[in-house]
Amino acid sequence: MVVRQHRRRGVAMVAAAVTAAGVVATSSGCSGSEGAAADDRPLGDPAAVLGAADVLAEAGSSKTRTSLVMATGGTRVTIRGEGGYDFRKRMGRLSVVLPQDPAGADEHRPIAELLAPSTLYMKNRGAGVPEDKWVMLDSTTLADGNLVTGGATDPLTAAELLRAAKGVVYVGEQELAGVRVSHYRGVTDIERAAKQAAPYAREALAAAARGFADDVVPFDAYLDEAGRLRKVRHQFSYPNQGRTVAVASTTLLYEFGVPVGVRLPPKDQIFTGKIKV
Repeated sequence: MVVRQHRRRGVAMVAAAVTAAGVVATSSGCSGSEGAAADDRPLGDPAAVLGAADVLAEAGSSKTRTSLVMATGGTRVTIRGEGGYDFRKRMGRLSVVLPQDPAGADEHRPIAELLAPSTLYMKNRGAGVPEDKWVMLDSTTLADGNLVTGGATDPLTAAELLRAAKGVVYVGEQELAGVRVSHYRGVTDIERAAKQAAPYAREALAAAARGFADDVVPFDAYLDEAGRLRKVRHQFSYPNQGRTVAVASTTLLYEFGVPVGVRLPPKDQIFTGKIKV
């Protein structure tokens, strides 16, 4: 990962999709109303955090909003994303919006991202990539396991990280976007999560365990009455040229059961040339 000293351009490689921008760098599921409880999980039970990924698979799909905030050398950069995710197929799509340039004008088009098991596809990423081509990255070869590379954390991987949660405390009950949720706080360990995660996520998380400055990741998680993860915020630390980049990744999930279609690009639409950094 390469940090460029440029206002409004924090970390250049924490989004390979967003490298050109100078920023760090997965069918429809079960339908159900936003407030309906799917089981008898009690509110305020910290054990519910450990099974968040399994409950999302039961929920089927949802819409999602993401936010990635990076701070290094006095510079703060925020990348936002919005889309949908199919938790059963482990596939999703996001439109990622980069920060404006120093003059306040839009500098980059939104980056289209497709999330698939162990693979990230990006379009409109610039850096010499033709507009009609996709960049394909193997998450298991990325130093961060694609926890932050695309400018967002894969929603299901964010839940998989919680399988290794420890020291979980119940903070209290509150309302989030009109939904009653339980707020939990604790820490997780990336290396332990890699060993306990579903098979599709293990290699990528193992790569992240090797690449992050600290395996221990503080988190805040918000679960609804059905045990579904509504919001999760992880605080990562990433080494970069002798500095530690603080990365706060937030994932918001809503409208469970909404149809989410993801069609991966054919081989002739994959860019095979050299990517400028």
